[in-house]
Amino acid sequence: MLNFPSHDLETAPEASKPFLENSQKAFGRLPGLHKVLAESPQAYEGYQILHKLFTETDFDADELTVVWQSINVEHACHYCVPAHTGIAKMMKVSDEITEALRTETPLPTAKLEALRTFTVQMVRARGNVSEAQMQTFFDAGYGHRAVLDVILGLAQKTMSNYINHVAETPVDEVFKPLAWTRSDKPLEV
Repeated sequence: MLNFPSHDLETAPEASKPFLENSQKAFGRLPGLHKVLAESPQAYEGYQILHKLFTETDFDADELTVVWQSINVEHACHYCVPAHTGIAKMMKVSDEITEALRTETPLPTAKLEALRTFTVQMVRARGNVSEAQMQTFFDAGYGHRAVLDVILGLAQKTMSNYINHVAETPVDEVFKPLAWTRSDKPLEV
């Protein structure tokens, strides 16, 4: 690609430096995505706001992870899948859930599987899901708010996935052992 800038506290635009400082404090390092986002203070702030809002939804840690990783896998994000594998571990999400998301194999509960299926359908249909798909999601125990919250998660992950694609963001050293490539059999929904 065209060598996207990867900033640190010295090279970042002034308006991005507070965001990088917060990332440094929160993670003890600067994540590669944040270093790329720093080129645009508005994109960086927008991403952080979407992330904060999505984590404040009614979804629990397992459900947040299902939405994030379903989108990451569907978009084949070389950076976000390993990163969210590590994040899931920090959030105490079971290895069974994490592995099923990474390998596109069945999740341990029907409700989580319905959430993944609906999320992938939203991605593939660009939001134009059918009434039957919505009803299946509702029948699994989710409601209208969950539909909107999936879309919020999709907005956040589309930003990071697309940015990582165009910038070819290197996987952070801490997440390299969790590297991922998509299976030959994508999830059928």
